[in-house]
Amino acid sequence: MATTISINPYSGKEIKSYNNHTKKEVEEIIDKADKRFYNWRETSFAQRKKLMLAAAFELKENKEEYAETMTLEMGKPISQALAEVEKCAWVCEYYAENAEEQLQNKIIKTDAHKSYVSYEPLGVVLAVMPWNYPFWQVFRFAAPALMAGNIGVLKHASNVFGSALNIEKVFKRAGFPEHCFTTLLVGSDAVAEIIENEKVKAVTLTGSGPAGSSVASIAGKNIKKTVLELGGNNALVVLRDCDMEKTIATCVQARFQNTGQSCIAGKRLIIDASISEEFVEKLVHKVRELKSGNPMSEETFVGTLAREDLAKDLEKQVNDSVEAGAKVVIGGNRLEAYFDPTVLTHVTEKMPAFKQETFGPVLSVTTFKNVNEAIALSNNSKFGLGVSIFTKDIEEAQKMAFQFDEGAVFINELVKSDPRLPFGGVKESGYGRELSINGIHEFVNKKTVYINK
Repeated sequence: MATTISINPYSGKEIKSYNNHTKKEVEEIIDKADKRFYNWRETSFAQRKKLMLAAAFELKENKEEYAETMTLEMGKPISQALAEVEKCAWVCEYYAENAEEQLQNKIIKTDAHKSYVSYEPLGVVLAVMPWNYPFWQVFRFAAPALMAGNIGVLKHASNVFGSALNIEKVFKRAGFPEHCFTTLLVGSDAVAEIIENEKVKAVTLTGSGPAGSSVASIAGKNIKKTVLELGGNNALVVLRDCDMEKTIATCVQARFQNTGQSCIAGKRLIIDASISEEFVEKLVHKVRELKSGNPMSEETFVGTLAREDLAKDLEKQVNDSVEAGAKVVIGGNRLEAYFDPTVLTHVTEKMPAFKQETFGPVLSVTTFKNVNEAIALSNNSKFGLGVSIFTKDIEEAQKMAFQFDEGAVFINELVKSDPRLPFGGVKESGYGRELSINGIHEFVNKKTVYINK
């Protein structure tokens, strides 16, 4: 039997060893999930709401337990892990309160006596999820999917199997019927066969571009719905009339929270040349104040990366950019899985720090002379997840919002996900939307019903 060993990236010590599910066990889990679907879809919204609110309560009641596992498994600073669990409770509460209204039949006037669209669950939905937000990425799928009457089956990243099992535990402790939500302890090599299982009706993936392409290809061959939330190389576009102090604080938060391991992190600081020198000097001062160290310490803001190989990849991107002419103004050093909070200036469009997604605490700085150049720089990316614009001229920023090739435009704020707003990207950042009414409508059958007397 294959096993997976979980390693603490900060200490390098083994946390736990997990026995992977066999092919037979996976098939049995999916069979049981499929059988559960046919009575789960018959439950009322009131029943589902009660259970989902219980899940929210469980998350808040035992947040320390769940946060600690996250921190041990992938190095997330404990204060941020606690905040992640609390955000998961929020998304559970949001869909508990809003799902019934979001899935009401939509009456459409036609020449029929009555015609409408109903929103019905699809069945078993596979979620393939990453390690960087071990709880949030899963709950923003699970809460709407379960409230819609679907069943969730999770294939989580192999370094966060403890968190994956904890998520299953949340729903069990909340009182959800058995097999409503189940974790599969398998590697990436098992995903194709799971997607091909006729009882799996759809797939959602958050992860890398290659992983998304692979899943979409397999699902496409089997004519199954997919939602993909992939990488991002978000720009922080800073105009000369910004509120400098507030903008710097937001940019530091946008880039360095979760140790920079976020698809929606602001990775490219694109700034008006006339204010760049003063801005960068003050920004570096703020970066220097960030507390690094043991992720279990409440004072730590920047922890280790989730694995040493990720830190090595980041180191290469920085070194290659420096060789091409970028300047390190702070940081640039690696120690095993830890990478110093880093700011690079003189970054051009041809450098890895600009072209590639840097999945760690590295901020690249590129200057512009006019707004059109800023927009072009921001759009010069294969990704299109989100952009932040900083300016006191809100009206002008709104006018230019449509010129950015992104799934989201945030003005004077970092790009973030909110249960009330749709979340997703364009270009190689994926397709489909999570959260809000758009998210719950992704995994339902929009059925036309037409009635004549």
